[in-house]
Amino acid sequence: MNVSDLPGSTAVEPLIAVEHLNHSFVEAGIAKQVLSDINLTVHPGEIVILTGPSGSGKTTLLTMLGGLRAAQSGSLRVLGQELLQAERPALTRLRRQAGFIFQAHNLLPYLSALANVRLGLEVHDQWLDRGQSAMDQRAADVLTQLGMADRASYFPEKLSGGQKQRVAIARALAASPRLLLADEPTAALDRESGRDVVDLFRRLSDQERSAIVMVTHDNKVLDIADRIVNLEAGRLVAADS
Repeated sequence: MNVSDLPGSTAVEPLIAVEHLNHSFVEAGIAKQVLSDINLTVHPGEIVILTGPSGSGKTTLLTMLGGLRAAQSGSLRVLGQELLQAERPALTRLRRQAGFIFQAHNLLPYLSALANVRLGLEVHDQWLDRGQSAMDQRAADVLTQLGMADRASYFPEKLSGGQKQRVAIARALAASPRLLLADEPTAALDRESGRDVVDLFRRLSDQERSAIVMVTHDNKVLDIADRIVNLEAGRLVAADS
């Protein structure tokens, strides 16, 4: 599907606009190029899947889109904010508008599943104004959608890997973020749970006009993508439009 085929996208500024982005790491005093001349746009309501072999730069690109890793050269505009040389307050504002799903789960061990999901709402003033009861209800609703209603009071140590992943997904989705960045979100899930998750992604994209960028090796969920972008050795080598 072309971006111009997405309803209303032609007149709307992209939520992500990457131009000539380069990034390198220094190992043993030697610079190693990780991303080379990346150009990519993602519009509201669009789901873009990043594919490619391990080490191709997918996760590096994803973390840069979320302001979790500094941009070195080129232009990286996300949610209207230029991230090249952006200062910390600007990066913090960006992170509060985005939802993140990473393989490590990053759940707080001393909080229940419900409280971990509520944490994703507590950084948003509009939810804080509504109070804890409203936040708890929203957290419970999203956990229910992910089949975790009976685990809401459980602490992470009592949850399986797949259950932890669903809590992390619920936390990212709870605030209906304008931008969702997901790194292998279905890797720890069975086929049915994985399909439920990507169906929620599609609903978020269609109903809230959120942009979603997802790294995955799961061929069973590729059909939700509006575009599939392939990275190889840090270069965008092909895009399925």
